[in-house]
Amino acid sequence: MKKKVLFLVVALIIVAMFTLAGCSPKNDGVLDSYTIPQFDLDATAMPSDIEDKYKELYGYNVVDDGGSEINYLAHPDAVMLDGENEGKMVIYYSKGHGRGAIGGKVSSDNGKTWEEIKNLPLTWNNSMETPTVYKLRMNRGTANETSKYILISGCPTWGGKYKGNGFNVSLSDDGITGWTEFQNFYGLDLNGKKGENFVASIVAMASLTQLKDENGNWTNSWMGFFHDDNAYNYKSILTFDESGQYMKWSAPEKYFAKYRKIEKKAFMCEVEVVRSEFGEGNELMLLARSNGSNGNKEYNGLMSVSTDEGKTWSEPKQLPAAVNGERYKADYLADGRLFITFRSISKNFNNFDKVDETKGIGNGKWYSEGWVAWVGTYDDLKSGSEGLYRIKLAHTYLENQTKSVLAANGDCGYCGNIVFGDGYKVMTSTYGIFNSNREKTIIASKIVDIKLIDQMYLKLKA
Repeated sequence: MKKKVLFLVVALIIVAMFTLAGCSPKNDGVLDSYTIPQFDLDATAMPSDIEDKYKELYGYNVVDDGGSEINYLAHPDAVMLDGENEGKMVIYYSKGHGRGAIGGKVSSDNGKTWEEIKNLPLTWNNSMETPTVYKLRMNRGTANETSKYILISGCPTWGGKYKGNGFNVSLSDDGITGWTEFQNFYGLDLNGKKGENFVASIVAMASLTQLKDENGNWTNSWMGFFHDDNAYNYKSILTFDESGQYMKWSAPEKYFAKYRKIEKKAFMCEVEVVRSEFGEGNELMLLARSNGSNGNKEYNGLMSVSTDEGKTWSEPKQLPAAVNGERYKADYLADGRLFITFRSISKNFNNFDKVDETKGIGNGKWYSEGWVAWVGTYDDLKSGSEGLYRIKLAHTYLENQTKSVLAANGDCGYCGNIVFGDGYKVMTSTYGIFNSNREKTIIASKIVDIKLIDQMYLKLKA
């Protein structure tokens, strides 16, 4: 009898612990499920009676399919060019999962078609990480404003196969040609030894944010974020000499040490930073992937804010299920709303009997809805609101799937996004398997007209 009573007490305690932690196998509301609509823009989801003007929203464009030689392309990033190449878009990506030679494509028609960029630096052939690319606005807000382009590739340990080697950086004046060979920072010395500030960076720089001075004026300095395989998150500040030609990165600093317990348990990583007030304000918000222990993703994505240009951060809190994902990339639309892409992660236990696959990729505790975008406001994120709507951009196929369904292949995301035109059109790009033949991952782009999605939303709500 005593054993039965003891067993009952233990069982009740366990149930209470899971309930309090928001991890019970039921709908926990804001952390597990979302109520805002999701528009599926995969070609297989297009209604047969849809108006012609909406048909352009469905499907995708091929950036690079690897031809007959390459079976895995991944992790693109993108930027809009200016100057002599004004209006052109470039995408850089890895020819392999997170490592491998870096390839590049350029588009002159807003992302519909893409041409290969040739004569890229030789050192890019040995890239050890996913590339990130940014436009640096030098002397921003002055009559002497110019643009410079930067590409960064981290050097992690890769499970012990590599020693790790800081991060590599290239510069270009136009974003297409003239890229410098990789310059290494905070890696191994000439004797293969680790220096005082050595780091083995992963996804460097997941974000690169231009900073302001104490008077609110723009400076020629940028805060870059990355992490290592122990879930330590670092920042390093990029500056240039007076000529603007020679760069310096400050010693990597563990900026989230105050919240180490949360950082470690969540395995916080791949941090995006968004500036308030259409990117002009004085508050910064970080959005972080939460990978969890052994990929179990106990936490949703995390949000934290800073009012002192990234010197200190608020205690992180979990994002709503509507914005739960990995590798956030955020851009403002013309009306001040945010368009944020990510690899969607769902922990909605009510759907587990409806999805095609929850085993393996989700450890039976989560599943991915694939390549998704969220539309809402900065204040939505800050207050924990769900936002306006979600967009499934295209289906990434799991084995035996023949059309777009709830669960998708989570090997996608890491998007390159560009807002163009009237500020409501977005070119977004990612990698993944986009057909039921499941041949290989490719780089794909998609053009999304938010005004058309808004019309669909209003019809749905009417």
